[in-house]
Amino acid sequence: MKMMLATLLFTTGSALALQGESVRYQVNGQNYEGYYISPAKDAPLILMVHDWDGLTDYEVKRAEMLVEEGYAVFAVDLFGAGIRPTKVEDRRQHTGELYKDRQKMRDLLNGGLKAAEAKGAKTEDVVAMGYCFGGAAVLELARSGADIKGFVTFHGGLKTPPDQDYAKTKGSVLIMHGAADQAISMEDFAALSKALEASQVSHEMIVYSGAPHAFTVFDSPNYRQEADRKSWHRFLTYLNEVK
Repeated sequence: MKMMLATLLFTTGSALALQGESVRYQVNGQNYEGYYISPAKDAPLILMVHDWDGLTDYEVKRAEMLVEEGYAVFAVDLFGAGIRPTKVEDRRQHTGELYKDRQKMRDLLNGGLKAAEAKGAKTEDVVAMGYCFGGAAVLELARSGADIKGFVTFHGGLKTPPDQDYAKTKGSVLIMHGAADQAISMEDFAALSKALEASQVSHEMIVYSGAPHAFTVFDSPNYRQEADRKSWHRFLTYLNEVK
């Protein structure tokens, strides 16, 4: 019930009778399973990237919230079809593999975009957004020079690899971070701001007081309703600004 109650705080209007669908696709010969939902054929697309749990009901619920706002969503799968780790060591293994192979991470993100396009999604004006590990992946996509209008992270990983910068970034960047985050430091936050400024990337970075890591995750000990409400509202406003 907590998840539904929290969702109702952010949705407007009547619920849309829409059904999302699991989408099987391949990237470099491997099977992946994303999730696609859209309110209309020409709806602007949001590419959503999951946290280190893999693509779960959490991303599906957030996608449904965005459909209420008129957006299509493709939730990409970065781990593989059927791989939804529940143990910390497994989560670290799967995320660690992608942190070590940045090209694979980029291929998987672009593979998700191609899968969305194959479903008829409008891929000309895309905004990418991600949670936790997914936020780090979104910034990887930004550094790759992807032709995307905006890159948004919620309590995402913020470190820039030593051999990378944001010189190729084409869209603007929105970072939403918790001041009480023990996993991602304010030093990382400040370093990212300097890196974006050095590459003259349009960016906005917001800190929410008292918010720990994963402050948007419903029904978790770290959930902070006020920070979630404010960050979601800023995200929706940002989407209106860039679309």
